[in-house]
Amino acid sequence: MNNNLNIPYRLYSEMVDTLSDSEIRQIAGAVNALINKGERVFNLTIGDFNPKIFPVPEKFIEEVHKAYLEGHTNYPPVNGEPALQETISEYLKHRGNLDYKTDDILISCGGRPLIYAVYQTFVNPGETILYPVPSWNNNYYVHLCRANEITVETKPEDNFMPSAASLEPHLSKAAIVALCSPLNPTGTVLSKESVADICNIILEENKRREKNNIKPLYILFDQIYWLLTHGETVHYSPVLINPEIRKYMVVTDGMSKAYAGTGVRVGWAFSEKSTIDKMKAVLSHIGAFPPKPEQVAAARYLSNHAEVDKFLNKFKSEIKQRLDGFYKVFMDLKAKGFKVNAIAPQAAIYLTVEIDIIGKTKPDGSKINDTKDATKYILDEAKIGLVPFTAFGSFENPTWYRLSVGTCLVSDVEEVGNNLLNALSKLK
Repeated sequence: MNNNLNIPYRLYSEMVDTLSDSEIRQIAGAVNALINKGERVFNLTIGDFNPKIFPVPEKFIEEVHKAYLEGHTNYPPVNGEPALQETISEYLKHRGNLDYKTDDILISCGGRPLIYAVYQTFVNPGETILYPVPSWNNNYYVHLCRANEITVETKPEDNFMPSAASLEPHLSKAAIVALCSPLNPTGTVLSKESVADICNIILEENKRREKNNIKPLYILFDQIYWLLTHGETVHYSPVLINPEIRKYMVVTDGMSKAYAGTGVRVGWAFSEKSTIDKMKAVLSHIGAFPPKPEQVAAARYLSNHAEVDKFLNKFKSEIKQRLDGFYKVFMDLKAKGFKVNAIAPQAAIYLTVEIDIIGKTKPDGSKINDTKDATKYILDEAKIGLVPFTAFGSFENPTWYRLSVGTCLVSDVEEVGNNLLNALSKLK
């Protein structure tokens, strides 16, 4: 105990004391404050779904009820229900042509614990994680692991996706490279060529490390949105592009997004068995497994390919209808001379949009000085909640935003467009 009253002490750990709140949740809080005042606000901020608009599959709900009635309420195995591991193994083969055995698969309560486990498995305190920005939550995992980071700013002309050339100069300093495709927040994907090039530079880096007796560089590949591609967009798995990368890669996936099940909390990772065993050891002490009934239900539902196809086809069609609608809104505004833009929908539930109003004068005569001011004006005047790319690690004052369609009706699209038109028209 420190008895010297002149020396201040830290009640909580330094990690916790310096852990910042999510900017996305802060913006969502501002949106909800307006809603609670009775204002009509379009909350396009959070990567979630309104269950009244996008419910989880009905057949899955039936299987959950059945599993509870059957008494599947005790502890599940730490690495997941064997039936679910078997289903995921077959599911990956059927839907992605990926060959992973049950021992290569770890079940967890969504993707977050799996990502955390990857960081804890491969990264020592003070080591470095390399990742592109904008991207989701990597900065927080870096902080939780007491690690360092190198971020690579991506560009709109590259659909905000990283290139091998942008990553390569930093590989020698990194313990892992964190990638996501389709990407949150942009809804864009890595091209086949980019995946091939990134695999090649990591394999070359690991050849160098092997010669110098240095631990290899790994890829954390988050593909939680891979089944939600739209139009002609194709998701490319690194393992299929270059099978040699398999032993250096961990993939995270789950039901949260493709099945509108963000609250269901059934996720999985797959990699080499030795890696999965280490990740399992981490999560076993956290208890980060989904409830057993949900695991039993997922095993049954995901093995029913006809039902899954039926749900995904309808779900993707409805998501795409909204994304296409908002894309048209922005293209129409751009054609009218407003400084807005958007990237055509590729995947996920997000549209990447640009609203360049920094430096403009508001009706009250005050200036919009930065991204924070611009975001507030869009919310206050247009009643639209969007998330700026600053929330995803981008550098100061970007003009690009994430627009999420998981909580909106098709009929909202036109009203959002009219609100935005009116708000932009008031600026000088």
